[in-house]
Amino acid sequence: MKKVLALICTCFFLQVTMAQKATDRQLWLRYLDKVARPVFSNLAADNLKANMPVQLAPKVDNAQSRTSVSYLEAFGRTLSGIGPWLNNEGGGKEEVALRNQYRQWALQALANAVNPAAKDYLQWNGGQPLVDASFLAFGLVRCPWLWDHADSSVKAGVVTAFKQTRATVPAYTNWILFSGMIEAFFCRYGYEYDVVRIEFAVREFAHHWYVGDGLFSDGMNFAMDYYNSIVIHPYLASIVDIINGKTRRFGWFAPHLDKINKRYAEIQERSINTDGSFPVFGRSIAYRSGVFHHLADMALRNKLPESLSPAAVRSALAAVLQKTLGAPKTFNERGWLNIGLHGAQPGLGEPYITTGSLYLAAHIFLPLGLPDTDPFWAAPAAPWTAVKVWNGEDIPADHAVEVKY
Repeated sequence: MKKVLALICTCFFLQVTMAQKATDRQLWLRYLDKVARPVFSNLAADNLKANMPVQLAPKVDNAQSRTSVSYLEAFGRTLSGIGPWLNNEGGGKEEVALRNQYRQWALQALANAVNPAAKDYLQWNGGQPLVDASFLAFGLVRCPWLWDHADSSVKAGVVTAFKQTRATVPAYTNWILFSGMIEAFFCRYGYEYDVVRIEFAVREFAHHWYVGDGLFSDGMNFAMDYYNSIVIHPYLASIVDIINGKTRRFGWFAPHLDKINKRYAEIQERSINTDGSFPVFGRSIAYRSGVFHHLADMALRNKLPESLSPAAVRSALAAVLQKTLGAPKTFNERGWLNIGLHGAQPGLGEPYITTGSLYLAAHIFLPLGLPDTDPFWAAPAAPWTAVKVWNGEDIPADHAVEVKY
């Protein structure tokens, strides 16, 4: 009887996923458009501050400050997530048209964000602006098309804005990567950059904060949350790649980081339940699908471990996408994200969470930067680890990974 039930479950999964194969990318694009359109269209029209409602967490720590920076949060985080898709070419006629629209919005949005005369000129001074300027920098690193097509005056405005963040001393946590990313942006595009900020960020994680089995502590103390994915792994990987592309300064660390990244990708994939849900622990859980930033980034960079097939990761992330962004009341009546994980759950918001913060969810869209011919999109849908195990399939046991350097 158990074998019959397992066979029925497996057949149902295959029927559903085979039906999804032709529409997976279109489904992701629909969600991308639903998340990103209010942010990009309004900032491009110089109306973001006028039209974006800023929902604050019930126990907000500084309402005025959090509200003022929420607009930069929304833009920086959304661009970081959809940047690879903006940089991509090809796709069906509808996708090309959608991308062209977003490219035009992105160019004008970036111009308004750094123009002191614009109504939507964003805030660049202070603690939280360092965080979200770094996400904007990450987005520009991920989308050379946008940087290459921006006017020289806009580029100058971006550089001026990013330099303002140097006045902020980052907390001795993952925040040192925010300073490191901004300097890596300068390095990537040929500007003078502060080597020390980058060196400090990489070496602290490499030498002091790696705790084993693919995980870093977030500063001096380890916390069981998703910040290894939200910030640490993707930022470290990008910073190291950028600097090694110029100087090979971190050649000693790159192979070890690759091993660490691959192990954490396995952990992330195994965290996704059969229905796309995942363990609810740690802070910033209201980032929804953004807690899988790392797994999506590894897929984008074609760096997934051999143990994970791209098609299985696509299927797993698609389940997360629908679970976290498809629930009723995920968006308010005007189309903006509500605080929550599965619908509107304002109690899940820490004191620093605002409407803008929630757009970190856009990082699940990173694999849309791969062409539709890539195995991630072209291969038939496949079950991920949880689906295999809970359907009774016998798979190899999981083991910790040791990294020495």
